[in-house]
Amino acid sequence: MKVLALNGSPRLVGNTSHVLTYFLDKLNMEGFETEYIQIYEDHMIPCNCCSSCEIRGDGRCVNEDDRMNEYLDMMRSADVIILTSPSYFGTCTGQLKIFLERAGYCLTTGDKALKGKIGAAIAIQERDGGVSVYSELTNWMLRNGMVVVGSDPLPIITGLAPNDWEDDSKGIKALDDLVESITELVVSRN
Repeated sequence: MKVLALNGSPRLVGNTSHVLTYFLDKLNMEGFETEYIQIYEDHMIPCNCCSSCEIRGDGRCVNEDDRMNEYLDMMRSADVIILTSPSYFGTCTGQLKIFLERAGYCLTTGDKALKGKIGAAIAIQERDGGVSVYSELTNWMLRNGMVVVGSDPLPIITGLAPNDWEDDSKGIKALDDLVESITELVVSRN
């Protein structure tokens, strides 16, 4: 089974990347093949609502100046999609919002390629905003018809400096529980 993880943080090395690396390592130990994308590196172009994807209905973006269509194909080939973002000001990052808007529009008006795929969200916060980010990412997956896997507690990790997440014992428990829940769901489907 293939897992595609999308990191919405503009920081290449920080709590979000460390959390995602920890999480993907755990999935690798369970036998999953994982792939990691740092959305910020591509400098996504915002959607201009040209409706070309809807008119054509092929699930592709007419704008070929970034890697959006490559990412859409990667999402289509994945069995599990993980969305991750820090909360800097009570919501997911602008970079990830651009990606989610374009990808969501292409996928929901096109081939509905994510319908039935397994999804999970992970939010990172300094002290607040994690619930908003988690809800935003989860709602995006639900709108795409994905089966969203959760954990108890919610996978909302707290930390400011790059290794602060390691001090969040409940957050680490949530990540471990999320790995277990994804694994159980995949096994039950096969």
